[in-house]
Amino acid sequence: MDPTEEEKAVNQIYEYAANLMVNENKNALETKNELINQGLDEESASIVVNNLQQQIKSVKKQNARNDMLYGALWAIGGLVVTGATYAAAADGGTYVAFYGAVLYGGYRFLKGLFSAF
Repeated sequence: MDPTEEEKAVNQIYEYAANLMVNENKNALETKNELINQGLDEESASIVVNNLQQQIKSVKKQNARNDMLYGALWAIGGLVVTGATYAAAADGGTYVAFYGAVLYGGYRFLKGLFSAF
């Protein structure tokens, strides 16, 4: 099923507005004004900008959740492997502390935590 000309036009408007907001770091008002300057009416420009803001917020939340999840996995993994090598070295052997994984995991978890707000 081919998109109609109207659907293509709407997609182009959204792509243009998304480019302004994401790649050119334009705020909502600047993007809305640019859409109006390109011939879109004010109500439609507001709808496009509001929809994009919601999508951007949703993506940022998902990225924050992923950072928290993978950060926790790195940190816990580092602690588990460190604990396992420590337990294996209990009789006077040597063990390996995976502090890099723990620190990286902690950093990534905190990055996600603070990005979520």
